[in-house]
Amino acid sequence: MRVLHTSDWHLGRAFHRVNMLGAQADFIGHLVTTVREHAVDVVVVSGDVYDRAVPPLAAVELFDDALHRLAGLGVPTVMISGNHDSARRLGVGAGLIDRAGIHLRTEPSAAGTPVVLADAHGDVAFYGLPYLEPALVKDEFAVAKAGHEAVLAAAMDRVRADLATRAPGTRSVVLAHAFVTGGQASDSERDITVGGVSAVPAGVFDGVDYVALGHLHGCQTITERVRYSGSPLAYSFSEADHRKSVWLIDLAADGSVTAERLDCPVPRPLARVRGTLDDLLADPALARHEDAWVEATLTDQVRPADPMARLTERFPHTLSLVFDPERAPDAPEVSYARRLAGRSDQQIAQDFVAHVRGAGPDEQEAAVLRDAFDAVRADDAVREVAR
Repeated sequence: MRVLHTSDWHLGRAFHRVNMLGAQADFIGHLVTTVREHAVDVVVVSGDVYDRAVPPLAAVELFDDALHRLAGLGVPTVMISGNHDSARRLGVGAGLIDRAGIHLRTEPSAAGTPVVLADAHGDVAFYGLPYLEPALVKDEFAVAKAGHEAVLAAAMDRVRADLATRAPGTRSVVLAHAFVTGGQASDSERDITVGGVSAVPAGVFDGVDYVALGHLHGCQTITERVRYSGSPLAYSFSEADHRKSVWLIDLAADGSVTAERLDCPVPRPLARVRGTLDDLLADPALARHEDAWVEATLTDQVRPADPMARLTERFPHTLSLVFDPERAPDAPEVSYARRLAGRSDQQIAQDFVAHVRGAGPDEQEAAVLRDAFDAVRADDAVREVAR
């Protein structure tokens, strides 16, 4: 069976101030063409279809167009909700849409109920595990303490239990939206840390033939059977070196996997340039970036006059301007933002405690901080569900 694995469309999202709806529509057209030209048997979309719980109307219209075009091909599509989606909104009408071959899986309680499709070698069971917010689903999965690993492990127990009831030789594919250990994050994913932990081990998914992951925006191979497709478009300059693609997965009769990367259309390349303003304007080696979306980091010790206006004369698609004067590492002028770069909310809070009282929190106090952050995140998730 030939499976096309994609995820993280983030319909409705902009790139800095650039409206990406046209590029997203181009991707949908490319997806439909790819399905037809590569004789794809089933499409899987592993969450974050939309960028937010209440998407703009234009994004909803594009999603509707995508569903109609995929259904028109007669190729089944299996889709789950991600942490950016409203599971309830995405799942509206799922029962009716099923009849058109579009299988929306947004309910955690249905984790062990697959979409079963067949080819010449027998059945393939597709299990959809939507994003599982631990605080909201711990009761459903009867776990003692809310955590990503615990709820995913419980969901996978249901998958394996169902698979054990099926005919010998039944192959299996799991769609999941999670941060799996070994994956490389970018700046454009929303933090899903709970209890100070965001990643789950790949071993949670043992026992199935292929795991189609969503959440991280870079295309990645965790193991030969566990992969991220990544987002089809870049949504931050941290993705400047990404090769945006989808996975074409061939699932053989014995469950073995062959994978091929197929490139997605690039609306405009990304470039990150760094140096003094005069150097950036004069360096001939930067000519290749003149048509790119540019993030420029200026290292001038004194902020130059009209930097954006001057930059856009050479790089008309400059979208981001960062000031990072070259100073000694211990200089007091080093920016607060630079000191915080790459640090989690938990680490920042602990640093603040240490700054205020001269000593960082002990283990009990650190646990209180983690619980507080988890409670805030759970409240945010409840509000999104209720919207």
